[in-house]
Amino acid sequence: MTPPLTSAVPGRLAALGRACHRHRRWVLAFWAVVLVVGVLIGGRVFEGTSTGNATGGSESAAGTSVLAAADPSAGAITAVVDGPPVDTPAVRDAVTVAAQDLARLPGVLSVSDAYQPGAGTTLRAADGSASLINVQMTDASTTKQQEAVAQRLGELRVPDAKVTVGGDLVVQQEVKDQTQSDTKFGELVTLPLTLIVMVLVFGGLAAASLPVIGAVASVGGALLAMFGFSQIMDIDTSVLPIATVLGLGLSIDYALLMVNRFREERGHGAPLAAAVERTAATAGRTVAFSGLTVAVALSGLFVFTSPVFRAVAAAGVSVVVIAVAAALTLVPALLGFAGHRIKPPKKSEPDDGFFARTVRRVQRRAVPVALVCVALLGAAGAPFLGAQMRDTGAAVLPVSSPGRQVVDTVAQRFPQLAPAPITVAVRGSEQAVRTYADTVVAKLPGVTGVRAVQPVGPDLNTVEVLVPGDPQGGQARQVVHELREHRGGLTTWVTGGAATVVDFQHELGARGPWALGLVAVGTLVLLFLMTGSVVMPIKALLMNVLSLGCSLGALTLVFQHGWFSGLLGFAPTGGLETFIPVLVFAFAFGLSMDYEVFLLARIKELRDQGYGCREAVQLGLQRSGRIITSAALLMVIVFAGFAAGQMLMVKEMGIALAVAVAVDATLVRCLLVPATMSFFGEFNWWAPAPLRRLYTRFGLREHVALPSLTDVPADVPAPREPAATGPVVAAATRR
Repeated sequence: MTPPLTSAVPGRLAALGRACHRHRRWVLAFWAVVLVVGVLIGGRVFEGTSTGNATGGSESAAGTSVLAAADPSAGAITAVVDGPPVDTPAVRDAVTVAAQDLARLPGVLSVSDAYQPGAGTTLRAADGSASLINVQMTDASTTKQQEAVAQRLGELRVPDAKVTVGGDLVVQQEVKDQTQSDTKFGELVTLPLTLIVMVLVFGGLAAASLPVIGAVASVGGALLAMFGFSQIMDIDTSVLPIATVLGLGLSIDYALLMVNRFREERGHGAPLAAAVERTAATAGRTVAFSGLTVAVALSGLFVFTSPVFRAVAAAGVSVVVIAVAAALTLVPALLGFAGHRIKPPKKSEPDDGFFARTVRRVQRRAVPVALVCVALLGAAGAPFLGAQMRDTGAAVLPVSSPGRQVVDTVAQRFPQLAPAPITVAVRGSEQAVRTYADTVVAKLPGVTGVRAVQPVGPDLNTVEVLVPGDPQGGQARQVVHELREHRGGLTTWVTGGAATVVDFQHELGARGPWALGLVAVGTLVLLFLMTGSVVMPIKALLMNVLSLGCSLGALTLVFQHGWFSGLLGFAPTGGLETFIPVLVFAFAFGLSMDYEVFLLARIKELRDQGYGCREAVQLGLQRSGRIITSAALLMVIVFAGFAAGQMLMVKEMGIALAVAVAVDATLVRCLLVPATMSFFGEFNWWAPAPLRRLYTRFGLREHVALPSLTDVPADVPAPREPAATGPVVAAATRR
């Protein structure tokens, strides 16, 4: 039985740590249930996801909904038969038999092939060596029925021919399957690598394994939370790996911070129970505050109307809460079980180590260092100014994907069937729509042609508009604006890839400033309540913008211009997925503030102890630099593991966040922050008198007054050897 402490640490977090340590078996059992239920039930979350990047409330989304409601088909499954001439008897016989079999399968609405009367050349390639079999599924068709159709098409055997099965329904399923596969792959790759790194950091398996166990339990909780959200709102498939990678990274970082502080307390001679309590009171405060800042950054996404943004916000905030909960409850319980096996440091780290020496060098040249850092970050972010947004569609899949191969083949060899850059849904009689297409649409500048009007439902028709060049480029987007200004007196909805990009850009322009304002104000308030300064929160925001610009610039160079595309295993699409830059901003901003909290918490604690500004910065970075660097390295490993997957969206997020974390933990935290703090000096802590009084009353102080360890029963480890006194401590002593 754990002996009672004679001098308890005050505060709710300390009480929570005591309770979780005392009742560790119940806490462990609870998280074990969360993990099992999360894997068994939450693992089915991929089944309830949707694909597509429609902008909520936009004209393109409304038009897509109108067409979908009138179309009795759920979508198509298409097979490309490529090889011998289309009119070869063996090819004709095999395709005809397959078409007859397919027409009898449940859930099939219609079957079209190149040999049916009236098919003409539509389903034949211009060179005569390839044809299509197109199967339209009913709106009520099930996944199993669609799989049966795809299986029958895959069983088609034609001598010397290659049969590839795709279509929009196949692409949707492949996106879900590939996303799930990439998520599992990322977890399987990153967890062993992070364990190895933590063994090197802590020098033992017991301490290293705790953050991994906490991360695994958090992933189970995150899956369960996302499954719950999928029952009440549309969850885009891309949300799942993004939320998973955030939860995994934060869980590891927070548990790493807790275990590191526990080792420090044990090294100071604290008994196991007291060390857990003191860890919860100190590192637990930093974890809770850090989680709050990340949640504030993600909450800005709620301002947008697009379902994908709101789904990411809901899932992201939930996984942050779960990561914090695991760090504050599960980690103390695990420390109760394995804490006696965790080796305390043999001696404390010197106060005059690598990071302190680096800060002193920076402080001697503060202005030049700051200017060089700002110039480098600004130059790195410049490519983003020329970024092009795209609705990539099937291009998010790897080129080896059958679904993407069919899309590419149709675009190249069956251009008459390829989706038009712009589709206009029109209410009105077929004759009125034809008149509109001939007299209004066809005469707009930039329009090269109009396909035949296609009836979709009663008084509902579509007009497919052709434009030259990039189907989502500037000219196509201009045609979208023209079509919305000239509706010919009819009710129209302009949809298609170019219209989707236009609507995303409009939403960013209309809602983006409000989202930025919400995040900025929330962050400023939180950092003020932590530091009591108005200068440091403003500096933190500006430095985060620079670090984010660097990440977005790298994203543009890699995924728009194709840098290292061969090494990373993807084919560039000429632009960035529409919603990725916004998500990168929200996630990277939150993670940057995460490390800002880690560092400022130490600096503020030292200042409260009486150190001057320069000494507090030197000691603060020396004492937190190692843990920040280790946490950043682990986060980069997590992001890189997910970037190694095949889905383009996951790659984009993984690369962008890995760059953001690496730059923030090195160039920004080790050079730019010390340089600017040295330049501003005591002005860093300035605040107007009314705000100083407000901070005195409501401030969130990271420093906790811990009782003396002499009042606590002795335990196993002896106090560690004191480090040699360095120039920083000597300078403080001289004061």
